[in-house]
Amino acid sequence: QVQLVESGGGLVQPGGSLKLSCAFSGGVFSIYAMGWYRQAPGKQRELVAGITSGGSTNYADSVKGRFTISRDNAKATVYLQMNGLKPEDTAVYYCHAAFRASRWGQGTQVTVSS
Repeated sequence: QVQLVESGGGLVQPGGSLKLSCAFSGGVFSIYAMGWYRQAPGKQRELVAGITSGGSTNYADSVKGRFTISRDNAKATVYLQMNGLKPEDTAVYYCHAAFRASRWGQGTQVTVSS
């Protein structure tokens, strides 16, 4: 059973940076497409960034140029480097894995506030 564990969330001031990590276990990490989603209070969950098994990436328009998704297959971990954070980035961030079936992590809170 695939399990995902996120870490790295927290409170940061506007303009600051955070790096989220998602540790993958219970499967062959390298064949999974991975993604980061977020959900703010009262809003739907939305895709922030995705990375395929081959390393191709895609981003929501709202984070392009500020966020970078990457993966380390040797460590079975996917990362989200977030720079230039804005208050509107405040949300619970979820890690997602997809290969035939879909798996979600438990989420990590990111709060951007002065």
